[in-house]
Amino acid sequence: MVRKITSLGGYIHEYQKSVENPKAFWEQQAEDFYWRKKWDNALEWNFEEPSVNWFVNGKLNITENIFERNMFLRKNQTAIIWEPNKPDEESITLTYEELFRKVNQFANALIKIGIEKGDRVIIYMPMIPELAIAMLACARIGAIHSIVFAGFSANSLEERINDTQAKLVITSDEAFRGNKIIQIKNIVDEALVDCPCVKNVVVVKRTSGKINMKDGRDVWWHDVIKGLSEENESVEMDSEDTLFILYTSGSTGKPKGIVHSIGGYMVYSAYTFKNVFQYSDNDVFFCTADIGWITGHSYIIYGPLLCGAKTLMFEGIPTYPDAGRLWEIVDKYKVNQIYTAPTAIRSLITYGESYLENKDLSSLKVLGTVGEPINEEAWHWYHDHIGKGNCPIVDTWWQTETGGISISSLAGIIPTKPSFATLPLPGFQPVILDNNGNELSGRNVEGNLCVKFPWPGMLRTIYGDHKRCKETYFSKFKAYYFTGDGVKRDEDGYYRLLGRVDDVIIVSGHNLGTAEIENAINEHPLVHESAVVGYSHEIKGQGIYAFVVCSELSTGGEEGIRKSVIKGVTKIIGPIAKPDKVQIVKELPKTRSGKIMRRILRKIADDDFTNFGDTSTLLDPELVEIIIKGRVK
Repeated sequence: MVRKITSLGGYIHEYQKSVENPKAFWEQQAEDFYWRKKWDNALEWNFEEPSVNWFVNGKLNITENIFERNMFLRKNQTAIIWEPNKPDEESITLTYEELFRKVNQFANALIKIGIEKGDRVIIYMPMIPELAIAMLACARIGAIHSIVFAGFSANSLEERINDTQAKLVITSDEAFRGNKIIQIKNIVDEALVDCPCVKNVVVVKRTSGKINMKDGRDVWWHDVIKGLSEENESVEMDSEDTLFILYTSGSTGKPKGIVHSIGGYMVYSAYTFKNVFQYSDNDVFFCTADIGWITGHSYIIYGPLLCGAKTLMFEGIPTYPDAGRLWEIVDKYKVNQIYTAPTAIRSLITYGESYLENKDLSSLKVLGTVGEPINEEAWHWYHDHIGKGNCPIVDTWWQTETGGISISSLAGIIPTKPSFATLPLPGFQPVILDNNGNELSGRNVEGNLCVKFPWPGMLRTIYGDHKRCKETYFSKFKAYYFTGDGVKRDEDGYYRLLGRVDDVIIVSGHNLGTAEIENAINEHPLVHESAVVGYSHEIKGQGIYAFVVCSELSTGGEEGIRKSVIKGVTKIIGPIAKPDKVQIVKELPKTRSGKIMRRILRKIADDDFTNFGDTSTLLDPELVEIIIKGRVK
């Protein structure tokens, strides 16, 4: 069983052990898993090349640690609960044995198609059970899965297929999303026009909508598994063999294919899941993310299933058919831990508390947030209205590149503080460096968040471009991994993330974190959400431009809001942080995953309306023109 820290003293003791002897610490955690051959050396590394190898020459298969290792105790226990987009459609519950049989059967289908160890497989699917089955079947036979969020455009999909040189794409006919139907297979067909590497496409029938099936290439999921055995012997893998490639959003330049290897990722995702969320047997864990992102990989599938957990997978969106949907699901399944994004929380706040009526949330023990620091207003609403004041909030910081949660409180163990991620996980060794690479020790310091020692879940390379990996993560500060984030460590030693370093605005020589300014703006009673960017200022170097979404306008109209926002920021942070320009907008430009496209806002703030890059992932592309027309000059 994966070990769980149960007290603050236990955390302090474990963290100290993990820093004094990291190899021994992670060896102890790795002992909890099944290895066909134990490692020769726990760690070999240097950050110059960079080269990181955990559990060297260890042999295993990650799916054996999900299934065979758990089967004796959990054969008949629920593994995955699937809640469909439409509440009146029947949900699906799969036990560990049922999931195991389906994974084995589809693994045999992959072999039948001609997929071998090391082949890349692109998965472009909605949040349906077959998505989980497909990724685990790939891992079972040693194929490398690369899941692409099914909101990306055909061009983005094509780029990822060609970069991986994938032989197979797994998709569905269509997808339900709220009250919309998304033409998934049509997007795949468009992408594959210039993807000669793809030999086959497997299609799940989800909506039974009319689609084109190309003879000799396309095959239905139900046909390809027909008559195949539900038994499969897993392929032996090396600890450092690639488990998956996951592309970053590509908001700047070509998307980066982040490579994660099997052994280290397995140990880290399971350890962080168990400890951050304080998961106990028979709890129901609900992560609202899409599996197309790293959060879904680590905390819907791998982390929970490696720990023998019950994990809930939701196909829909938080506001369909109304804004009470998440809380209805919590009530229906007696969810114990919920993990969602601050963006979702802020959105739900605007609908009011009426959607919480008649929803029993008493089963909740832990509330989690991911994707960005949670502002104080949202933190308190989440804590008071969802947790009823009884549930600790774990405000987690991590990245696609870290593989798992890296800085966070442990639920109920490390005291929380609104807008602070708090403390590093055992085995994760962050440091704060100034722009010259000098370490800033002690309290009340801020600078660049870096890491001085490897951890098992970290990226190994950028697929097909190790030089870019070195330049991006290991060159700015020699002998350190650079996260790209700014951070502040306060008087308690707690870490507060200040946003990407390129989201830190330097105003008159002062470094100001956009997240901190946004937090201050969001304290305004009429402000729903905000995004702050820097723009060229002839006197200050950079000025502060705030895009503000209001639930309603004050009696003073937009000008009244602007004045009170500036006054509020001045009061909370100081005059240096007050926005130079405040634009009231109906909505912020966001991707379908809820990420604010700040690069677009930066260009608008700088009066640069050229080359916005790929806007196909925007939820509402027309919004950009509306914001441009209303910009503050």
